[in-house]
Amino acid sequence: MPKSAPTRTVAIIGTRGYPSYYGGFETAVRKIAPALADAGWDVTVYGRDGSTRDDDPDRDPRVRTRITGGVETKSVSTLSYGFTAVLDAVRRRPDAVLVMNVANGFWLPLLSLRGIPSLVNVDGIEWERAKWGALAKFVFKSGARFTARFGTRLVGDAREIVRRWNSEFGRDAVFIPYGGEEPGDLPVEEGLQHRRYVLAVARFVPENTISEFIDAARLVAEEHDVVIVGSSGYGGEFDERVERLAAESDRVTWLGHVSDDKRLLALWQHAGAYFHGHSVGGTNPALVQAMLCGAPIVARDTVYNREVLEASGEFVQPEPGAIAQALSDLLSDPARQESLSTSARDRARQHYTWEGVCRRYEEELASLVDSRRSWVREP
Repeated sequence: MPKSAPTRTVAIIGTRGYPSYYGGFETAVRKIAPALADAGWDVTVYGRDGSTRDDDPDRDPRVRTRITGGVETKSVSTLSYGFTAVLDAVRRRPDAVLVMNVANGFWLPLLSLRGIPSLVNVDGIEWERAKWGALAKFVFKSGARFTARFGTRLVGDAREIVRRWNSEFGRDAVFIPYGGEEPGDLPVEEGLQHRRYVLAVARFVPENTISEFIDAARLVAEEHDVVIVGSSGYGGEFDERVERLAAESDRVTWLGHVSDDKRLLALWQHAGAYFHGHSVGGTNPALVQAMLCGAPIVARDTVYNREVLEASGEFVQPEPGAIAQALSDLLSDPARQESLSTSARDRARQHYTWEGVCRRYEEELASLVDSRRSWVREP
């Protein structure tokens, strides 16, 4: 009787854990980890103490979690937690490791020395983000060089990211974008009206056009409701400005970080205009989710946003007046709202679903494991 194939093991490193609702990587892991379990993988997700919701009713019990130590500061948290997670993975020797973020590239040689293949999501061009100082940018760029040299296989979440890595580092990467899910019919947030408010969802960092949007929101709020979701995570100028604006205007609502998925999906679904100001990353998870919710979208004009939206969104320069005008015009044009809503949803259904994204990650990880087993198999 033939032996059954051994269970494949994978460790996921570089996020705050499972299940976590902090950002795009965490959202991806909440989808990818259970999908890998469905495909027969033994899945372990590394995380940080206090960053996961272990009582989450949607948590998949098949996904193992391991907490390692680190330094919880803005500048070194990713590096420190990544290091301890890699050390633990080296000891446990999974068949493959899925690594998020090039800052963890410094630790990839440890995996290589142990013969553990890595699939690395390189994220955006971190060293171009305005929120980082010179030292942090140097660290990210150096981590990218380590990733290019020691990562077994790379993933770019946008075709432009794939092109940049080939041009700057001489490495090919497979294109796997982020995905989203269709929410079904959800109720309108209390106090709001369908298609009658502006929505922004973003971490409060400069490259997300937050400063310009705050000024634009002040203008839009003279006639329309504005809902802002997000924060810096560490306090600071942008949080203070948004808090002040919400206190001064009855039309501005600041919800901070929203971890309730259905509430966030409902906000996107019923928005009259969703502003997407992200400028540095590749395929942004919030953008594709907004598309699948049917939000009419006004996006900052970047190569990444144009790649994702094509003709299904409006594009604007990062200037408060231009942003305010585009949002107000869209709120005043129901026909244009519905046209953008339909085209965005149709495009996302075709190109940006979690089902397709998870299948591609599983295929790449399986290919890595099969390749490794073929060259380590005894004759």
